[in-house]
Amino acid sequence: MFTRRGFLQTLGGGFASFAALGSYAFAIEPLARLNIARYTLTPPGWTPGLKLRVVALADLHACEPWMPASRIASICAQANDLGGDITVLLGDYASGMNLVTRYVHSSEWSKALATLKAPLGVHAIMGNHDWWEDRTAQKNGGGETFGHRALSNVGIAVHSNRAIRLEKDGHGFWLAGLEDQLALLPGKKWGRRSMTGLDDLDGTLAQVSDNAPVILLAHEPDIFPEVPARVSLTLSGHTHGGQVRFAGLAPVVPSRFGDRYAYGHIVEEDRSLIVSGGLGCSIAPIRFGVPPEIVVIDLG
Repeated sequence: MFTRRGFLQTLGGGFASFAALGSYAFAIEPLARLNIARYTLTPPGWTPGLKLRVVALADLHACEPWMPASRIASICAQANDLGGDITVLLGDYASGMNLVTRYVHSSEWSKALATLKAPLGVHAIMGNHDWWEDRTAQKNGGGETFGHRALSNVGIAVHSNRAIRLEKDGHGFWLAGLEDQLALLPGKKWGRRSMTGLDDLDGTLAQVSDNAPVILLAHEPDIFPEVPARVSLTLSGHTHGGQVRFAGLAPVVPSRFGDRYAYGHIVEEDRSLIVSGGLGCSIAPIRFGVPPEIVVIDLG
């Protein structure tokens, strides 16, 4: 079966045979490039006069030498310079691969993320790897991960199936954050037969108590077909844009919808989804055709 893990590991194993590609995919693109992906839109139902700039970071996968704390701090400094009204973190702070020289502790990457600044605050959700790398959370089948605690300890709000109302220039809007859709791994040692999500879309949106627009944070974009038109914009990560893209297409995307929600601005039935290409690497330290990126969305 052709899987994302198998594809990336195969590409990784071909380093000696594909030296030119390897030097770029293993070093230049993952380590030396950083793009700013910009989107401008006025979603249906958006409040007239509400001008909002959202800066989004996704999929850091902190580890050395690929994403050390110093590089995270540098990315945060560049994010701060983009003039966002609000900064959102879309999950997967923990490393998701074995090809590392050192794992970066949550106290280190969270300290780097604590340098983020925005007038309406910095807001975070968890990703699947934040759950998968926490054996205690897997055993408990819920609760908090070390990622939840690390971010909370540095003053970053973490939203686990929670919606909050914010305001800019007298105009209100809602920020809703889902818990991860792939949080709990299957296995006999965990007493689970299948992957189990901890997301509660209906319960989260039930907290919205007025007609102000809603921005939904959901690590995996696969929830999008279930998102109602009441939500103005959904922001996701997880896919890394496929992590490897040729001619605009990714051979393997970690989504049951394939390339449908792999990357960029997707509009379906007047509903908007933006999927970040992310910043780090998962499974193998390779990026090709999908440079690390900070996402900037101008709404209004």
